[in-house]
Order: sequence, then C-alpha cells, then structure tokens
Amino acid sequence: MTDSLDVSCVVDTVEKAKVRRNPSLPLVLHSDRGSQYIFQEYRRVTTDIELSYSAKASPWENACIESFHSLIKREWLNRFTIQNFPHAYHLIFEYIETFYNTVRIHSHCDYLSPNDFEKLQERTEKKKYKLVS
Repeated sequence: MTDSLDVSCVVDTVEKAKVRRNPSLPLVLHSDRGSQYIFQEYRRVTTDIELSYSAKASPWENACIESFHSLIKREWLNRFTIQNFPHAYHLIFEYIETFYNTVRIHSHCDYLSPNDFEKLQERTEKKKYKLVS
C-alpha cells in the first residue's frame, strides 16, 4: 500500500512476494492497466511471471479484488475513523496478516484459511514428490 502511483511500490511488492513465497509453481499476476504496469522495471521483475490484464471497460474481470475491498471495509475498516495514511496502512496490514490470511476461512480454500490451505498443499506436494522419487 502506498500513497502514490509510483512504479517502485509495485516493483518492491512483486520482489517481496517472490522472496516471501519462494514460488516453485508458475505464477500469474493479474492487474489493471495502470501506468505503473508498463514501466521497464515492472517488466524486469515479472519476466518469470505470466501477466494477466483486465480488458478495457471490463470491471468484472477484477471481481475478486473488488470483492476483497468490499469485505475488508465491511468486516474491518468501517469500525474505525481512519486518521491518516499510516493509520490506514496499519489497519489494513493488521486485517490481512492477523485475520484474513491466518484465521478467516475461505470457501475456495476448502474452508481453510489461506495459510492453512497452503501448508496442506505443501505437505501434499512433498508426499507426492516422495512417492515419485
């Protein structure tokens, strides 16, 4: 989250995600057609990622993130009077890292939290790899 549309925020976010997630599977990154997604730095950090863009005038292609925005407002942000950017940043970070990814169950994750679902997937992949090896 940033208070500007600078490409460095997008580049930093992609690089952090790659380090934190240490992906072994092919990644798909979906974004809108904002100016920060056309810069050379963005292309550089996404060379090993399949890029997906919304078509012009097709907001339904962003339904997943629009749903998340509605959810975070309804479940969390509407409880507070946001004072400034740092306060908003803290509230959003707190929601995502201490509830949404760790506690809140998701139907598309077989009613597990995203973190629990990923742990289960990792264990399954390791078992499958052991059987194949």
